Amino acid sequence: MPHLFHELIFNTANRSVNTEGLVYQQQRLDYAALAREIELAAGALLALGLGRGERLAIYLEKRFEVVIAMFGASAAGSVFVPINPLLKAEQVAYILKDCNVRILVTSIERLNLLIPVLPECHDLHVVIVVGSAENLPVISGVYMILWQEALTMARSIHAHRCIDSDMAAILYTSGSTGKPKGVVLSHRNLVTGAKSVSQYLKNNQDDRILSVLPLSFDYGLSQLTTAFYVGATNVLMNYLLPRDIIDEVIRESINGLAAVPSLWIQLAQLKWEKAASLRYITNSGGAMPRATLDQLRRKLPNTSIFLMYGLTEAFRSTFLSPEEVDRRPDSIGKAIPNVEILVLREDGSQCAPGEPGELVHRGPLVSMGYWNDAEKTKKCFRPLPRRSGLTIPEMAVWSGDTVRMDEAGYLYFVGRRDDMIKTSGYRVSPTEIEEIIYSTECVVEAAAIGVPHPTLGQAIIVVAVPLGGVDLDSEALLLACKRHLPAFMVPSLVALRKDHLPRTPNGKIDRRSIAQELQHTFMSIGT
Repeated sequence: MPHLFHELIFNTANRSVNTEGLVYQQQRLDYAALAREIELAAGALLALGLGRGERLAIYLEKRFEVVIAMFGASAAGSVFVPINPLLKAEQVAYILKDCNVRILVTSIERLNLLIPVLPECHDLHVVIVVGSAENLPVISGVYMILWQEALTMARSIHAHRCIDSDMAAILYTSGSTGKPKGVVLSHRNLVTGAKSVSQYLKNNQDDRILSVLPLSFDYGLSQLTTAFYVGATNVLMNYLLPRDIIDEVIRESINGLAAVPSLWIQLAQLKWEKAASLRYITNSGGAMPRATLDQLRRKLPNTSIFLMYGLTEAFRSTFLSPEEVDRRPDSIGKAIPNVEILVLREDGSQCAPGEPGELVHRGPLVSMGYWNDAEKTKKCFRPLPRRSGLTIPEMAVWSGDTVRMDEAGYLYFVGRRDDMIKTSGYRVSPTEIEEIIYSTECVVEAAAIGVPHPTLGQAIIVVAVPLGGVDLDSEALLLACKRHLPAFMVPSLVALRKDHLPRTPNGKIDRRSIAQELQHTFMSIGT
């Protein structure tokens, strides 16, 4: 069994040399070839001076070199930091400075965008450029080298000693202050997560898993680790249109596909008749609308659908098995293998069945905290009440999400503490309102937001994007809300937009951005 991140590939290479491990744009690497490339990369990084626990960042779209660089950093005994390729130069610079990145792997096109900000990154010593470039730019104090040239520097240098409780990766996730937070993951976190997920998805070496999500997103990275844990094939994809995903599923005989709700909403509108190879699909990153779930089940009758919940601080917490979808379509399921989920009151006591409380995650997937931020770490990572006889407290992740648990132990998402709308003395979940909007099957995206109101506390505003070709007015959506919701949950206004709603780099609807815009646009509501 692997203990370290890079052993996910090395162990499989030792037992299944010729098995196809990684595919990108019709290029293919078996596990043996992939392992050799990773060993070369590790040797090159050590030759370039990457120290134990030092950070290597990757700022690229999905391609072979991204995977090789991540696993190469791990094999060298260092830490990898995947940066979302959608981020702008200033955001990239913030990450490079925040976690003191020493080596950056990127392309010449992206490097040119970063030139104005790289002089601010004082810990950055080396930039490795993937692909060809006639001339590399000159930045004081930074050594520039092409990827292929760097690999020729590889020497038989002993890697830094590493154990499974050491840092392996730092993943940056949106923060409440607008600045991203670096979540520190150990080798144990990543390997245990891969084992747990592959267990309930029943993955095996014959699976072919498509990676369409950013590898900087824990849910996206999981597609790699799960495949490599069981010796399956991972297919990397940078898509332009949702239709391209279905084409790739058919072309590569994909068995497993993961996406977030906003992408599933778009995919559910398309034809899937020829995608007979799909054994399962998964959803995380938010609740899948009931209407979308029903559409996918009609179009993929032989495909198992796993509804899941997770947070970067603990990777994955729960899943709903496909056989429970009919009985409990609104549930986020039960804890994944080797995890316990508690529903606690503010005083730390256990909630009764049906009573809303905070979701608290305990187990080996609890990450190592936020990079260089003791204050935020203290708020999210807190000790559980001590058990009799134990003197060392156990740390758990306090998610900030409100859930309830039924008598059978199934969990139901109520709302994110930061997203909850307080109106007329009631706490209202945006998800509950959005489900009604989606159930009309007339919109492709929707978000319920609370905006300041002089008497209500907050007024509820829904912003929705109509489905293409549908003649829709806001009154029809408002009427649906009035039919299905109590008066205090009915939106004060429903606004329609032609363009897609803004998203975070991980593809989730950017509620903070919408709320800031609405505060200015709808200040006069109800006054």
